[in-house]
Amino acid sequence: MLIVVPDDNPPALAGTLALERLRKIDEVRLYDSDATDPAVLAERLKEADIAVNIRGRTRFTAEVLQACPQLKLISIWGTGTDNVDLKAAATRGITVTNTPGANALAVAEHTVALMLAVVKHLAQADRAMRQDGWPRNLVPQLRGKRLGLIGTGLIGREVAAMGRGLGLEVVAWTYHPNVSLAVSLGLRYVELDELLRTADILSMHLRATPDAHHFLNRERLALLKPTAFVVNTARGALIDEAALIEWLREKRIAGAGLDVFETEPLPAGHPLTALPNVLLTPHCGGMTPDSNLIGLAMAVDNIESFLKGTPTHVVAGPK
Repeated sequence: MLIVVPDDNPPALAGTLALERLRKIDEVRLYDSDATDPAVLAERLKEADIAVNIRGRTRFTAEVLQACPQLKLISIWGTGTDNVDLKAAATRGITVTNTPGANALAVAEHTVALMLAVVKHLAQADRAMRQDGWPRNLVPQLRGKRLGLIGTGLIGREVAAMGRGLGLEVVAWTYHPNVSLAVSLGLRYVELDELLRTADILSMHLRATPDAHHFLNRERLALLKPTAFVVNTARGALIDEAALIEWLREKRIAGAGLDVFETEPLPAGHPLTALPNVLLTPHCGGMTPDSNLIGLAMAVDNIESFLKGTPTHVVAGPK
């Protein structure tokens, strides 16, 4: 039984108890460099029975999977599965698992941190002071403002609770609204158009499915108030990035806090880096020591359960 970790870069699994547990199962090959090149990934996985996916930028395409005849399980560290061709995996008899909720609290905290920082202009104030400035501009107050959530999964729910703690009115839209959940969280589901037209802060929390590609497109961006802020800690593909840049550049919205992007890592000289009303972080929202260890342990749990014939957290499986 060969377990391959093709993409532990930067290191997350190396040196952890989770790696020790993997080595007790059977042979482990761990690579500490990127596997974004499909040929590299296929070469690393060609003899693998199990793959442990660490980085979302590693893409398990149908072509890659075809080159891995022994592969039976892809255990993803994280919630997102948009980097795996789930249909191709199921067709080839490959089970795919993930670790839902492991980093929900961490991502929610990062979401609120971005929200506070971008609304309060903290990055601009810091830059000005480092250049001997003493800015005195007025910034919005959060209490009483409307936080609009697109999606109320595990992370969205945590953000809702934190938002209410800050005194925000929380409204939400999702594909499948849950009335009892809304009552427990103290939020209200509204129509999408109403949410977009009235939100002071819009926070994205959908899964990156084909249906959700560019969910926040040019037409929906046009509904936002010029005083609105956009926060995205979910997936870059949820937003039409070119349209967002245009809106930010022309100040048709007030600002954005972004942890995820359509291309990652963000290319050098990317237009977003030149916009003063944007706060950028490098897809690190879920990266805390606590959430890392919880997620890695769950990824190993999923392997052990699969080998026992009782797979857990399955997102795709053999047909």
